[in-house]
Amino acid sequence: MNRKRILTFGSSLLVLPLALLLYICMLLVTGNFHTVIAGTLYRSGQPTPHRIDEYARSYGIRTIINLRGANVGASWYDQEVAEAKRLGIAHVDFRMSSRAELPQTDAERLVQIFETAEKPVLIHCADGSDRTSLAAALYVAAVAKLGEKAAEDQISLRYGHFAIPYGPTWPIDRTFEDLEPWLGYHDS
Repeated sequence: MNRKRILTFGSSLLVLPLALLLYICMLLVTGNFHTVIAGTLYRSGQPTPHRIDEYARSYGIRTIINLRGANVGASWYDQEVAEAKRLGIAHVDFRMSSRAELPQTDAERLVQIFETAEKPVLIHCADGSDRTSLAAALYVAAVAKLGEKAAEDQISLRYGHFAIPYGPTWPIDRTFEDLEPWLGYHDS
């Protein structure tokens, strides 16, 4: 009887990591593409040329904001720029890191890019989980003005972001918390 309970308990312990692994695989297969605000802002991991074409046809993407910064000579970058040009999509490079806090001046510059970009916009980083989460949260808070909860919901496990205190991507969470007064969230 005790051995059966131990096996059941051990099997139960495997369910959560297995479910998490399957979820991460699903994000990778789908390109971690999600609607932030229909007709206005979409988010994803690094799009292939095929996906850029698909997003343009399905969602009318007019601007791509690459949060990885210019990487001339890297095949992913050169292909992205070429496909955007072929489709008449504006391409904007904005370098940010998931491993360092984004200064308010850079956040202000990103918000300005959002405000002037032709919509609909696709924002992306490598995986669509960390930098893209912060950028989407800034759009929801500063441009769409949908409130703190809606903005913070963009920085979540749903998109593959792990909010582990002092972990490697913790600067994403810290940045948003530090920017809350600037965004008008004084009671957080």
